[in-house]
Amino acid sequence: MIKCRNLTLGYGCKNIVNSFDYEINSGDYLCIIGRNGCGKTTFLRGLAGILRPKSGKIELCDNLQRKQIGYLPQITIAQKDFPASVEEIVLSAFQGKSLLLPFYGRALRERARECLALTRTENLRKACFRELSGGQKQRVLLARALCAAERMLLLDEPVTGLDPESSQNMYSIIKELHEQKKMTIVMVTHDVEAATKYATRILDFNEIVK
Repeated sequence: MIKCRNLTLGYGCKNIVNSFDYEINSGDYLCIIGRNGCGKTTFLRGLAGILRPKSGKIELCDNLQRKQIGYLPQITIAQKDFPASVEEIVLSAFQGKSLLLPFYGRALRERARECLALTRTENLRKACFRELSGGQKQRVLLARALCAAERMLLLDEPVTGLDPESSQNMYSIIKELHEQKKMTIVMVTHDVEAATKYATRILDFNEIVK
């Protein structure tokens, strides 16, 4: 599904990921673990197409397209306090796809509601995003990422800062997306216990950068 060949990623003059070879297969639930600063997020940003390789390449295979990959980055303070409704947040995933912004057609609205249902947030559709709990906000942002994720979902520490119940809800939803929707999952996490429990493959970046 994705082949990385002699891949080097970094920022400015600093290389974070060096001459890395790896393959992600269709149907994988891949968890990426490792200490802070070892390149996990950098690699994920490369897969998402946000960060261009300095050398080598990231090859999309099996007819995978960038528009079929959803990406949930680490939540920022600005995102937590965004003054919009849940529905508006999720629909914003379609910016660039609607020719009549800020008006979205029926098909896009139906897709947004489907993603809200998948993340168990459809009852929050009209709620103000900034007033939600941390777990609810993260599930709404997951719904937004799902609007683009037809085949692959990239998750960067999706349970960071969440309480145990909210974390379990997120893991349960992600498991359903993998098993029932046949979605390929790539998740950066510090939760080794959860990685061992849910992942079909584990990639330890500590071994790559040592």
